[in-house]
Amino acid sequence: MPDSKEYLHPEAIRRIHSMELRARNIVEGFLSGMHRSPYFGQSVEFVQHRQYAPGDDLRHIDWKVFGRQDRLYIKQYEEDTNLRCTLLMDASKSMQYGRGPLNKFDYGATLCACLAYLTLRQQDSVGLTVFDQKIRTRLPWRSSRSHLQSIYKSLQNAPTTDKTDIKGVFREINDTYPKRSLMVIATDFLGAEAEALKGLGQLRKSGHDVLVFHILDDDELDFPFNDPTRFEGMESLDSLTCNPRALRDGYLEALNRFLDRVRHTCATYQIDYQLVRTSRSLDAALSSYLSSRMAHMRKR
Repeated sequence: MPDSKEYLHPEAIRRIHSMELRARNIVEGFLSGMHRSPYFGQSVEFVQHRQYAPGDDLRHIDWKVFGRQDRLYIKQYEEDTNLRCTLLMDASKSMQYGRGPLNKFDYGATLCACLAYLTLRQQDSVGLTVFDQKIRTRLPWRSSRSHLQSIYKSLQNAPTTDKTDIKGVFREINDTYPKRSLMVIATDFLGAEAEALKGLGQLRKSGHDVLVFHILDDDELDFPFNDPTRFEGMESLDSLTCNPRALRDGYLEALNRFLDRVRHTCATYQIDYQLVRTSRSLDAALSSYLSSRMAHMRKR
């Protein structure tokens, strides 16, 4: 049997054209590869003890009480499955970039499909917003399995043809989703950085928990170009023909300042942040999501 980690690599993902099959294979492979499954589907708020009865699950025995009283008691919990997760997928033109198996949009869309599958697998509700300079698709929170098909279709058919206006989109999302939820954002932050960062603050001030997946291609992070190259703006008409070796140091310095600004803003607003390379497997991103979700439930 192949290593479950193989399902997480972009080259393997690219060969699966159906978004539904991608999500199911990746998530089930990821979960089966974990040493133990975390309790990420239901919160476990303690309610009371009751005396042990034959047939009760031994995992729920409170051994501390047994040590004090020499009697077996079971911990009872109140299930709470009302998590609302909103997936925000950037479909602006810059997300088309990528020279690896998956471009930035394909990677982010696959990640969102996996998170939708994970959320509904645990009977919580999930919604989807696909945006560029305006909202292109908005699917409300639902917890039915049939809802997954609408999410997969929206992600698979979303065009990437326009500029970004994240601040305006976030303002509209605040009006659309007045109830607090977990907002998961997949974007490259290119095109309108300052406005986008203000938009993140708007979401946090409205009480939403926010998790950011900052998706960038290896070329953008490493600038590996050596030969004379023509660079064209994906969200503008600007272009530049140059010797990239003369620009590399300046570019990398500017990139690091950009990443620092994004990280600083996320830290200021207590936003979970992860920089994601499109060449990396999805396990780190999925683990980050599960950790954020557990933290979200502990605060409720």
